[in-house]
Order: sequence, then structure tokens, then C-alpha cells
Amino acid sequence: MDTYDAADGDEHPLLGRLIRVGFFLLAQSIAVMLVAFVALLVSFGTSWSATTEQASLLQPGDARSGSLLLKEDGTTTEAIRLGTDVDITVSGPTLRARVTQAFRNPTKDWVEATYVYPLATDGAVDTLKMVVGDRIIVGDIKERQQARVIYEQARRAGQKAALTEQERPNIFTNSVANIGPGETVLVQIEYQEPVHQSGDEYSLRVPLVVGPRYNPAPIVQSVDFRKDGSGWGATTDPVPDRDRISPPVLDPAKNAPVNPTSITVRLNAGFALGEVKSHHHNVKVESRDDTTRVVTLADGAVPADRDFELTWKPAAEKAPSVGLLREHVGDADYLLAFVTPPSAGQAAQKPLPREVVFVIDNSGSMGGTSIVQAKVSLTYALGRLQPNDRFNVIRFDDTMDVLFPASVPADAAHVAEATSFVSALQARGGTEMVPAMRAALSDKLGDTGMVRQVVFLTDGAIGDEQQLFETITAMRGRSRVFMVGIGSAPNTYLMTRAAELGRGAFTHIGSVEQVEERMRGLFAKLENPAVTSLSARFSESKADVTPAIIPDVYRDEPLVLAAKLDKLAGSLEIKGRVGDRPWSVTLPLQNAAEGKGLSKLWAKRKIGDAEVARTLRELTPEDADKTILALALDHQLVTRLTSLVAVDKTPSRPEGKPLKLSELPINLPAGWDFEKVFGERQQPTQLRERHADARNQPAARRPTPAAPDAIRLPKTATSAELKIIAGLVLIVLALILFVFNRRQPLLTDAA
Repeated sequence: MDTYDAADGDEHPLLGRLIRVGFFLLAQSIAVMLVAFVALLVSFGTSWSATTEQASLLQPGDARSGSLLLKEDGTTTEAIRLGTDVDITVSGPTLRARVTQAFRNPTKDWVEATYVYPLATDGAVDTLKMVVGDRIIVGDIKERQQARVIYEQARRAGQKAALTEQERPNIFTNSVANIGPGETVLVQIEYQEPVHQSGDEYSLRVPLVVGPRYNPAPIVQSVDFRKDGSGWGATTDPVPDRDRISPPVLDPAKNAPVNPTSITVRLNAGFALGEVKSHHHNVKVESRDDTTRVVTLADGAVPADRDFELTWKPAAEKAPSVGLLREHVGDADYLLAFVTPPSAGQAAQKPLPREVVFVIDNSGSMGGTSIVQAKVSLTYALGRLQPNDRFNVIRFDDTMDVLFPASVPADAAHVAEATSFVSALQARGGTEMVPAMRAALSDKLGDTGMVRQVVFLTDGAIGDEQQLFETITAMRGRSRVFMVGIGSAPNTYLMTRAAELGRGAFTHIGSVEQVEERMRGLFAKLENPAVTSLSARFSESKADVTPAIIPDVYRDEPLVLAAKLDKLAGSLEIKGRVGDRPWSVTLPLQNAAEGKGLSKLWAKRKIGDAEVARTLRELTPEDADKTILALALDHQLVTRLTSLVAVDKTPSRPEGKPLKLSELPINLPAGWDFEKVFGERQQPTQLRERHADARNQPAARRPTPAAPDAIRLPKTATSAELKIIAGLVLIVLALILFVFNRRQPLLTDAA
């Protein structure tokens, strides 16, 4: 029997040709199968890409209330959860607040959490505690850079640490390092604050959300020093800390609310109470006795998306007109005095004619309910003008319009024209507030026989507050600036400081229902003479009084003084003029009631005095900083130069385990329009970058809004591996075809 050997093809030509034909047919079959396999791979790759694309779309229903889902490394995980509890004790004219933030880590990673949040502008923050399990770590006040170094060292060493920093007097940041998988860390801060009084109404405000700020773009200044025009340029940033005051903001159309907050107020007014109410939240008010109430949220925890405001009135018709508190700390006595001067009688002095310049903010952040409130408020104000008044209206976003070339008489025709102008306004664009303030303070009439007033309606959502303050200081002249805060979360720091520098007053309108009441109160101030030429003198004590230069006060406003005394003896005499009449009151110091935290309030107000003196150029920046730092360290307060830091000495994160940074997002303030602010819908993971830029863009340059049906998350999977496999298969196929194509002549010969 003959055996087959391929080398024997020449000896068996027919058999060799048949074998070669068989190999060719087999190669064709393999090639067809390979092509089909490649087609399948390409189809699968396309399907995989489509599946990945679909998986990257997070629908609103996928997120549970109070949580945020983030896509990372191809998987969807929950972000750090935050819950806040606010507990406030009111003792007469002051309050003590304790804010507890619970950071819960539901992930499998070790994380560092940062959270930007607001506090009361007048709050003196002095205490930080971190609770880890059953351990309580108390924080220390350090210079800001030193505190940051201590925190960073603890973070790298795997120790739990907390850091509280002030970004603005009303914006703070809490950072918590090394929160383990499944762990909860509590961070508790405390602050002291005076109660606000206006007439017979007392109030407190708890800001709960930082509204997105408009941050003007850096300015490049060029200096030419050669004939050919060449020179050098210097960049100045009006908001150098823009990243630190711009936390990521969630689109409410795409995300459930986060950061649930509970609030309890233990109100001990010191007098028989009448009405107690909250204007923006449903509350439950429990009466303990005539002077005491306990106020809680009726609906339980609420999203942190609007300020909490509580007001109370005395049962009697008139509120107490004088309050005096004392506290002894170290070798000094501290005094806090509240004195409400009597109102000037209408018959005592004929009101002077006024020139009123109204300025209304119609920028993107005023979208939603805020622009409605502002327009209703301004329309009401126009209707209150008297025939002998003159007025003008300015509107601004990232552009500006002045209605009349100069102030015009407040006759029916001009008021009707202004009312029509206001009613047509729409919210859009950025918030270039400084040019509008400059225009409002430009005194074109120069009529000293008229009282000149600027009424500025805005939410104050800008990051360059200092530029506005410097503008008011440089241009205020004889004008008085009255700030009207609009919306659910106004920038109260900007409002109060601008009113202080402008020698005016501040009021807040949080809803359309408050417009008439609050604007009526504002016009009571505008239409009545202020109490002027105020001075304070202690008969027997050496006193360091704040404010050093006592400002004018307006109708129903109390004069609030804080003083550090070498001894508590003698009396305090306050003098001034009510309209055209002299007025004075004498207060024996021994009648002062015991108070708590007065030294903190005195130091906080002295720090504010130093900041104002710096703005007015009465102190150099270096001298102002020295004063602020000394006060902050002596009285253990958080300022822009000092921070609170707490470190758990026991390392908790295992060596070698990575630490991930998680910046907690905040809610959009209630009533705001996301697309008006940011220009288009964005996902949480892109919001920091987008937020930093979006509000810097004029409306005409804003990008077209994206489709709002889903939030697009970054893709983390590609078809690279499939394409590599397909390429290898095609290479093998090409080699096979190349080999058999070279033997094609043999098959032809066989035929």
C-alpha cells in the first residue's frame, strides 16, 4: 500500500492537484468564516458602545431622595451624604447657634469631603468639635495657613481631621479627611449672633444655601512703554478665590434635593410673646410660658435650598426700647446696648423733596420667582413717589440701561413710563453690578436741597463684593444707599456692608407676599429723617466702643453698641438729633442684665470695623490684617485670617489605602431658574467647571441649551480591545489569501 507524502506530488500529479484544490476550498471557507466573525465583532462593538452610551444616561428616577449617584470606573456609586441639624437658643437680644453636619460615607473607599455652606453674616464662629464614634475632638483656632498645614499633615498620615475656614463673612468651608467606608463623622460648629430688631418685630435668619455667584473674568492690563507699542501685561483677578466660593450646583430638574436640614429654635424673648412665625417654612410652635417658645420644622427635615427666617413680636403694642447686657471675661467687662430712638413726629418737620434712583438687577440669577418679586417691589416703590420728588430707573445684567438721561419729576407720565419699562424686564445674562452702582451714585443734579437716595434691588449673587464696596466708598457723596435683598438666599454680607458704607439700610424680600409689608417699612425709612449726630459717652469707665463712628439710624431701627470696659461703673449717655430736635438717653450700667458671648460679639464687630476702615483707606491692608489677627486669636474666632482645626491623633486609614476627594454639591436656591444661571443643563460631575465660567458669559454668548431628557455622564468604556482583535483577524486573513494567491497558477495548470 502506497503512503501519501506531500512531497510526492510530482509522482502523483492528479492526486496532488485534487489536494491543492481541496486546500483552496478549505481556505475559502475559513476566510468566509473569519469575515463573518469580524462582522460579528464590529456589530458587537457597536452594540457595546450603544449599551455604554445608554448606561451613561442617568434618569431622574434612578436617584433616591437625599442621595447623589456618580459614575466612576464604569460603575455607579453613591456620593457622600450630608445631613445638617441646626439648634438655636435665643436669650433676649442675642442667640447661640449650634450647627451639626453629619458626613456619611456609603462607598467602599476612604474619602475626604468638602462642603461650602453659608452662615449668618454677624455670626461669631468660635467652636469646632469633631465626633468620631465615642470620641470628641475639640478644635483650636490657628492662623489660616498654620491650620491648613496641620490639616494636610493629618490627612496624609491617615488621621481623621476637620477644618473650618471662612471664605467670606457669610461663606464657610468644612473639610473632613479620612472618612472610612460606611463611617459617619460629625462636625459641629457654634456661633454667637445678635438678634435683629426693626420696630416691634424681632427676627433671626439662618442661611442654608450659597447661591451661585457671578465672578467677573480676570482683567489684563497692558502698559505701553515703547514707540512701537510693545510693553507688558499684568492680570488682576477681581475674584481670586472663585473656586472656593463656587461649589458644584445640582440641576433640580435632574436630581433629587440633597443635604436635608432640621431646625430647632428655643426662643426665650425676655418679654411676653405675641405672634411667632416663619415666612418660608412650615413650623410647629410650642408654648412653654408667656416668654418662651420652642419652634421646629412641621415637615421634618427640609432640603437646604432657602434661608430660614423666624420673626416674633411682643404681646404688648410696643417693644422694649432699651436693652443693656453685661459679661465679665478675664480682666474686662463687656457691654451690649440696644436703644431705639423715638420717631420724629410728622408735624415736627416738613419732609424734604427727594431724588430717588432705583436700580434693579435682571441678571440670570434673578430668573424664576426673584425677578417677579423685584418687579412687584419696584412697581410698588414707584407708586409711593410724591409729586415733588425726582427719580430715575437703572436696570442691569452684564449690560446696563438708564431709563432717563437725568432724574425726572415724579409726575404721572414719567411714573407710567417707568412702570412700563419695569414690567417688560426679563432675567438674563451676567451680573455686572459695579457699573450700575457707579451710574446710580453719579450725582448729576447736585441739588443740596433734595435728599438723594439709591434703592438697589438685587440678590447680591456676585463674588467681587470688595469692588462694589470700594465703588460706594469712592462715589457715595451725599447719596444714601438702601439695599433690598431679593429671593430665597440673598447675599446678606454684601447687602449689609453696602448699606453700612452707603449710610443707608437693608431689607429683605423673600416672597411676593412680603413685598408690600417690607417695602412699606423701607419707605418709612426713606420718607422720615434719620437720627443723626449720634455719640456715646461713659461717665466713669474707659471704653473701647464699636462702632467707633456711630452711624445714623432710621425709623424703628435700634442703635446697637458694643463696648469693652475697664470697669462696670457709672452710666452710658447717648445723644443725637431726631429730625431737627435734640435727643438723649442715660443708662445706669448697674442695671445691665447678665449676658453670654458678649466678648465674642464685641470682637466680631471690631473685626468688621477694621474691614470697613481698610475699605475706607483709614487703615492700610497690613495694619487692618494685624488688628483682625490679634482680635481673632485673643477671642478665638474664625476670620479670613484664622481657621478652626481638629485632629484625631489615632490614624484610621490603613497605610497605602488611597484617599479620594469628594466635593459635596449644593441645591439650587429655591425659585432660581437653572438655565437662566448656567445657560444649559449639566451633570453634577461637570458642574464645577461649568459653574466657574457660565455666569461670566453675557447672554448673547451663552451656549445653546442641551436636551433636558437626561444627564450625560462621562463614558468610561471604549471598543479599543474589540478593534485590536478585529485587526489581528484581518491580518491573519490577509496572510492566508496571500499564500494561496501565489499558488493560483498551479490550480490553473490542473484545470
